[in-house]
Amino acid sequence: MMAEDAFQRFKDEISEAVSKTLKELNVETEIVIDRAPHGMGDLAFPCFPLAKKLKKSPDAIAKDIASRIKPKDLIESVEAKGGYVNFTVSFDKLAQKALDEALSKKERFGTPDKKKGARVLLEHTSVNPTGPIHVGRARNPIIGDTLARILRQAGYDVTTEFYVNDVGRQAVVMTWGVKHLKLGAEPERDKDDYRYVLYYQQANKLLEEDPNVLKEIDSMLYKLEHGDPDTVKLAREACERVLAAIMESLKRLNVHVDRFTWESKFVADRSVEKVIAKLKTSEYCREQDGAYYLELESFGISGRETKWVFTRADGTSVYTTRDLAYHLDKFARSDIAINILGEDHKLAMQELSAALSIMGLEKKPEIVYYAFVSLPEGKMSTRKGRVVNLDDLIDEAIELAYDEVKKRRTDLSEERMREIARIVGIGSLRYNIARIQAEKQIVFKWEDALNFEGSSAPFVQYAHARACSILSKAEGWGRKFDAKHLTSSQEMDLTKMVASFPSVIATCAEDRKTHVLAGYAQDLAAQFNQFYRFVPVLKSEGAVRDARLALVEASMWTLRNSLNCLGLDAPEEM
Repeated sequence: MMAEDAFQRFKDEISEAVSKTLKELNVETEIVIDRAPHGMGDLAFPCFPLAKKLKKSPDAIAKDIASRIKPKDLIESVEAKGGYVNFTVSFDKLAQKALDEALSKKERFGTPDKKKGARVLLEHTSVNPTGPIHVGRARNPIIGDTLARILRQAGYDVTTEFYVNDVGRQAVVMTWGVKHLKLGAEPERDKDDYRYVLYYQQANKLLEEDPNVLKEIDSMLYKLEHGDPDTVKLAREACERVLAAIMESLKRLNVHVDRFTWESKFVADRSVEKVIAKLKTSEYCREQDGAYYLELESFGISGRETKWVFTRADGTSVYTTRDLAYHLDKFARSDIAINILGEDHKLAMQELSAALSIMGLEKKPEIVYYAFVSLPEGKMSTRKGRVVNLDDLIDEAIELAYDEVKKRRTDLSEERMREIARIVGIGSLRYNIARIQAEKQIVFKWEDALNFEGSSAPFVQYAHARACSILSKAEGWGRKFDAKHLTSSQEMDLTKMVASFPSVIATCAEDRKTHVLAGYAQDLAAQFNQFYRFVPVLKSEGAVRDARLALVEASMWTLRNSLNCLGLDAPEEM
């Protein structure tokens, strides 16, 4: 079925033409269509993977393929260069439809007319409610929230969820501290996550030194899992207070969570008990000193990790068992379950997948892994107190942005400067994390995280503000236009960038990638700046002025929707 937006139709036509040509050459390969290098067309098919199969150079293969494809419909020209088959779109056929679509859909530009019809449950953040979020974990909520926004823009029905680990060992250690200890120091901030992490750290130190404390914590863990009312109430209250404080920090980052699912739910409703009973009947189940585990060697898991413990000797479950119950619950409420997880969870997810198979389930969660943010001196640790907290980073980002605004906008009130500083500071923070591919490691440095130059949020936000400024000054525009009046290279290049937005959103959603959109937004802003620099809009006249104003408004909506999907505010002035 042909795509709704013109640029995607152009891409589909290329794929069909290349596929037909490869059949003529009796070769099979994955057809990947990418953006062409600047000045070499609009989209390109790389021929390098075919060199070994066809025993020819990529350039020779490209020339052969290009000679077999004739221009038609949206394909205006085909050219081979540097091992690529480069395609140029028919601008006249693309421009009017793309700009009309952007102007009519506005906030919905990039969203297909027909919804996807798939329920997505996207779990992100899910940090232990034992203290403030530190920068090492900041990628999780930012990647998760950004991906959720992209999926919604792409037409999916998305629910975001925070899984609260309120019956795990760490939560119990903190709860024991709240019950038995007095704080030996003042918290860094007047927030419950900073207050309760001190209980957690003090209790951790004591359990390492005093065997009696360890016994008391083990006893509390047993009571909690077996529904002791006082213990359940105490743990829930402590976790709720920390969670509320964590959400205050996430709200400052424009991160939203639709619902919370508490781990204790699956103990209370006996879901965990049912999982344990089912696993015990498996041929892979083994028992050792009262504890039960699954033997997973035949599932490709090796070494000591082949033993997947699902119940302790005292009969209590472990985190992985409760996580299994949670995933069964997820599958009942969604068509697609996506988890945003740190790279240290890869083995755990491999084990979970094996356990799901053992239980007879073919469905598995999709995982988006991210590499942790570390300090130059090493990994961050809440337990050891070696962290840069997210709140500190947010404050620093806003203050640095305020200094920049104050230098540039002496005409604004203090209140307005502070508001712009908040928008720019938060935007810079989110963008600097979203723009880096999730799998790539980030070593946290203040000067990099708060860099407003180069590839940055303010660059995109300023382009949006500039477009708004032009439109606010354009009086008497009737919003009727003919795209044939867009004839300069700057106008044509910007129109093509706008036209490609729906397919960029679709690709980011399908591939579960957020950094691609960040790169697109940067390129779009740069292209808009080129247009603004060389093409007069307000001083032009008649049909030419109308066409240029249409392009400015279409660019404004595309910039705004890109910023929104990245979780960044789109200011109308900066």
